[in-house]
Amino acid sequence: MQLSLASKRARIAAAGAALAVGAGLYTAGAASAEHSVPRTDKEIPNLTKVTDKIKAYYGDTTDKNGQHYASPDSNYAKQVADIQKKAKAQLEKAVKNQSGKNRAGGKGAAKPAIVLDVDDTTLLTYNYELQQGFHFTPESQDAYLKSTDMAPVFGMPQLVNWAQSKGITVFYVTGRDEHQRDWSVRNLKNAGYKPAADTAHFFLKNKKTPPAYLPCGATCNTVEYKAGTRKHIESQGYRIIGNFGDQYSDLQGGYAQHTYKLPNPMYFLP
Repeated sequence: MQLSLASKRARIAAAGAALAVGAGLYTAGAASAEHSVPRTDKEIPNLTKVTDKIKAYYGDTTDKNGQHYASPDSNYAKQVADIQKKAKAQLEKAVKNQSGKNRAGGKGAAKPAIVLDVDDTTLLTYNYELQQGFHFTPESQDAYLKSTDMAPVFGMPQLVNWAQSKGITVFYVTGRDEHQRDWSVRNLKNAGYKPAADTAHFFLKNKKTPPAYLPCGATCNTVEYKAGTRKHIESQGYRIIGNFGDQYSDLQGGYAQHTYKLPNPMYFLP
C-alpha cells in the first residue's frame, strides 16, 4: 500500500515503536502506542536492537546471493498459521450457514466472498524491507516489484485456494497504485494463488481516475478506500465473510463478517 509523503515518514518512524510495544520493550513512562513525544532517550527503543528482534521473529535466513528471507519455522510463520487455522474454521462455518440461506432465499441470496490485502497479507515484503533498511520509497518499491517476485505469506496460498474450492469468491484490495497492476498480478500468480487477480477481482488505488463508488475520490485515506471498496463488492451481490489484512486500517470501516489481522512489526499504516 502507498501513502502520502507524511504518512510514509510515519510508517518508517513507527517501525521500531510498533515492534517495541508489541514485544513489551517499553518500560514505565515510555512513549505510548499513539507515538507521543519521548521525554528522554530511554523511552526510545534502540533501532539496531529492534531490527535484530524483527529478524529473529521472522527467522532471518540468507541465500547464496546474500538476500534475506523469512523462515517457515519462524515464530512469525507459527503465529500466521494459528490465525489461518481459526480463519479456516470460521470460513467453513460461514459457508455452511450461507448455503442454508441460499437454499431458503433462492437465487437472490448473497454469494460468499473474502477480501485480501496484498503486502504482508498475501505477499511477504520482508526481503524488500531488509534491502531498503525499512525505508520505503515509491521509487524503490517500483523497481523491486518490476523485477522481483515477493514470496507468499506462509500458508496463505493454500488457505485462499481452499476458500475458492469451497465456492468462496476471492477479491484482492490493495493500496498499491494502479500502475503496479501487471507486476502485482504476475507475482500473485507466481506465488501460487489460483483465484484470478483480474480487473473484476483485483482493486488497486487509482488517483488519476478514481472510481465513482468512492465519494472521497482521489483523497481517500486507507480506511475510506478499503471500506468503500468492500461496500462496492457487497453491492454486487456478495457477502464478505472474511477480510484479511496486516494493518488495522485494512480491517476498519465495516462490510465484513469476520476480520483477520496478520502480524506485521515492520511498519505501521494509519
